[in-house]
Amino acid sequence: MEGMSGPHVIRGSVSLPEAELMWRFSRSSGPGGQHVNTSDSQVELRFDLARTEALPPVWKERALERLASRLVGGVLTVRASEHRSQWRNRETAAVRLASLLAEATAPPPKPRRPTKIPRGINERRLRQKKQRSETKRGRSSRDWS
Repeated sequence: MEGMSGPHVIRGSVSLPEAELMWRFSRSSGPGGQHVNTSDSQVELRFDLARTEALPPVWKERALERLASRLVGGVLTVRASEHRSQWRNRETAAVRLASLLAEATAPPPKPRRPTKIPRGINERRLRQKKQRSETKRGRSSRDWS
């Protein structure tokens, strides 16, 4: 890939190995003028997630689990056809794949610890409730004694 902007980093020192990326080009739909029927500007980038050795085992497991609905036979496919130039579509597809993998391999968020309601707030709520009930009871015409 001459002129491609370096390895696409997923996170930290882990990046997508160029050798494991499978590129396919086809004619793109949409605008393009007379040149459109002769240039294969749509890019399809495939990455075999199930067989890759580039990702740490934990990340790979996480990615396979989270991207299960997008995988076909363990292969992740990304398409790009927004730009008229094949080179820009290649860049877009590679960046998209890298960000997808970065998101899928991210560690799960820390579990939320429920906060304890301060006692004062609870007491104030009960006091107001009691006051409100007294007000409403006072409106009643019946004698409650």
